[in-house]
Amino acid sequence: MIRNYSKELNKLMEALSREDKRPSLLLHACCAPCSSAVLEQLTERFAVSVLYYNPNISPRSEFEKREAELERLIREMPAARDAKMIRADYDPTEFYTAVRGLEDIPEGGERCFVCYRLRLEAAAKYAAEHGFDYFTSTLSISPLKNAAKLNEIGEELAEKYGVPHLPSDFKKKDGYKRSIVLSKEYDLYRQDFCGCVFSKREREMKDGSHT
Repeated sequence: MIRNYSKELNKLMEALSREDKRPSLLLHACCAPCSSAVLEQLTERFAVSVLYYNPNISPRSEFEKREAELERLIREMPAARDAKMIRADYDPTEFYTAVRGLEDIPEGGERCFVCYRLRLEAAAKYAAEHGFDYFTSTLSISPLKNAAKLNEIGEELAEKYGVPHLPSDFKKKDGYKRSIVLSKEYDLYRQDFCGCVFSKREREMKDGSHT
């Protein structure tokens, strides 16, 4: 049976609406545009801290630009002003080590799944070490990301680290469209590739700009 992760999240949030206290949530974030609609939805029911851990992003200037835009969004968007931002050090060797041997796998395949796990595991571990009630990622808001795989990995890591994974498919219910609207509203830098050198290379080859 195909699970509806968006519906599962809605049921959980409805139950939480009857609670006096908002549970703490560690939200892994890849960039400001993807975070915008997610934060708008989640901060109503959760005390959110945003973890910016993305060793896949290249080069460093791209990593830093996305980091700065995420920080600005949290500062400027009313729904996100209570959110705290946690910055992880930039160490691209973590990504290259994880995906070694998968460099030529097409975008959306096993290399991406390894990258999902790398970033989700960092979130799960941090959540466990700092007493968070839940963890999840903004990644499922992208139409190019495999929400079922993200949730599958998240649930595996929840068992490993003892912190519940928040089910999500943030692209549903016009979540992705909302992120585009908010990106325009806050004039956010919206990148045209996933972030890693392999996705950029594949995009350039499709565009005919790679020689």
